[in-house]
Amino acid sequence: MTQTNNTKAALLSLAAFSVYASHDVIVRYLGGIYAPMQVLFFASLLSFPLLTLMIIGRGKRTDLRPHHPWWVAARSISMVGGGTCGFYAFSVLPMTQVYAILFTVPLLITVMSIPMLGERVGVHRAAAVVLGLIGVLIVVRPGAEPLSLGHIAGFSAALFSAFQSVIARKIGNKESQVVMMLYPFLAILVTMGAALAFVYKPMPLIDFAAIGAVAVMGFFATFLLIGAYRAGEAAIVAPMQYSQIIWATIFGLIFFAETPDRQTLIGAGVIILSGVYIVLREALSGNSANTPVLRTRSRAIAPGAFRISQFLKLRNGHDEE
Repeated sequence: MTQTNNTKAALLSLAAFSVYASHDVIVRYLGGIYAPMQVLFFASLLSFPLLTLMIIGRGKRTDLRPHHPWWVAARSISMVGGGTCGFYAFSVLPMTQVYAILFTVPLLITVMSIPMLGERVGVHRAAAVVLGLIGVLIVVRPGAEPLSLGHIAGFSAALFSAFQSVIARKIGNKESQVVMMLYPFLAILVTMGAALAFVYKPMPLIDFAAIGAVAVMGFFATFLLIGAYRAGEAAIVAPMQYSQIIWATIFGLIFFAETPDRQTLIGAGVIILSGVYIVLREALSGNSANTPVLRTRSRAIAPGAFRISQFLKLRNGHDEE
């Protein structure tokens, strides 16, 4: 891969994550007014036609019956939980804290891949996980600050996101792309639609348009990431997700008068350092049989974030999340 292509990949991924950060500003705003189930339901509903058009555009028939129904069901449930918890966390916590918590996903994938994928994690990656957990303690400050429901929701979103990514690595080569995308969307629509009966609040047109923007931005950012992964190496693209902490700091200050404290930024820096090390270790050492973190490429909590492997697989024959 040439340096020019890697530069293009880095720029495209930076653009993608800036769109995701803007997406999260809208989620943060809507979350202050509506229940996360309502926001997630309508965002997913508006994403569904785009997903359907994308599936039809593939131009071939696909078996809709899952070969591993229990794993597909588990992944669908985890996407419901991840989306709900993620949206709630953004609605009640400062954006920088939410990102710092979600940045633990690579650490959790590394740990989960041991029992689920048979991955062997050596001392270097294990040390990176421990370092990342220290970063979490710096951010959350247990004992000094009360552990709120928002923090629990953020950690739950990270757990759900990591779990669904590892499941995708486990069964992705055996299930059709339509099954891997369609069932989670249906699960979100059904469960959030049922919850809507209890939490629905009438929405003015401007807020409904904002939810439409969330759906469109999720798709647009994913397409930018597709371009990034096609242009350059995954080890270049993956660390760019951490640029979201910069946008979170800027947007939090401008739109919500949030000023991140020093401990949050230090803890986020420690978590980022550990995540980058894991990515580089998987890319360069050759000790990872599955490279589960490196192949986690979609942003799980955005309703429009379909699996990037839908497009990448057409090029290189690999299955990625």
